[in-house]
Amino acid sequence: MNDPNRPPVTGYPAAAPPNPNGYGGYGSSAQPPPPGTAYPYAAPPPSSTTYYNNNPYYQQSIPYAVQRATFLRRIIAIAIAAMVITGTFVFIVWLILRPRLPEFRVDSLSVSNLNLSNSLISANWDLRFTVRNPNKKLTLYYDDVAAAVFYDSASLSDTTVPPFFQDKRAETAQKASFATSGSYVENRAFDGMNKERARSSAIGFDVRMVARVRFKAGSWRARRRFIRVYCKDLSVGVGPNKSSGNLLGGPRQCRVGL
Repeated sequence: MNDPNRPPVTGYPAAAPPNPNGYGGYGSSAQPPPPGTAYPYAAPPPSSTTYYNNNPYYQQSIPYAVQRATFLRRIIAIAIAAMVITGTFVFIVWLILRPRLPEFRVDSLSVSNLNLSNSLISANWDLRFTVRNPNKKLTLYYDDVAAAVFYDSASLSDTTVPPFFQDKRAETAQKASFATSGSYVENRAFDGMNKERARSSAIGFDVRMVARVRFKAGSWRARRRFIRVYCKDLSVGVGPNKSSGNLLGGPRQCRVGL
């Protein structure tokens, strides 16, 4: 029995019975799509994984990059190992031989025929020095030795010393002669020598040497080293009315470095 106060029921309409032909509902005139008709929606793009997996060039680049990285790692490892081995070998050799720089000492320095006038200098210097090899297991070969006389930073004269050899724990006496005649000296150095000569009846000269030395122990030879020698403040007694003088204060030890 129908209740007149009951609200009408709403909902979806009843589905139409299927068409016997399989398309649409009752009375539908829809026909199946003709053969070869494209899908009305765009096809989804292929997966990136599928693309790269199917790309032979991409597959070849991965092993190449891995091989290159492995090769670089091996080169770096070999270089580091070589550096460690070389450093260890050098350290062991150093512990065994304990190389030390030679020692230089100025025994005497004399000046003769000194003449200072009009920013020009003329003089002769005679230097005698001793070289000592403090090494117990190394012999030294002095291939080239160059020496120069300075006042402050101004070079006055230079010369060379003949090559010589030193046995272990040996001392070698050497000499060098310098000469200059009418050489120009910058005003600062020229005035400094004259003032020092008038004030203390002495002039302080510097002697510098550069030697190329080979260290050798049996069949082992180190590479040549350049040794720099600094002999500072070698005061020579030359008064205002004198043209010659000798080293004051006795022998002087020189500073030696690489």
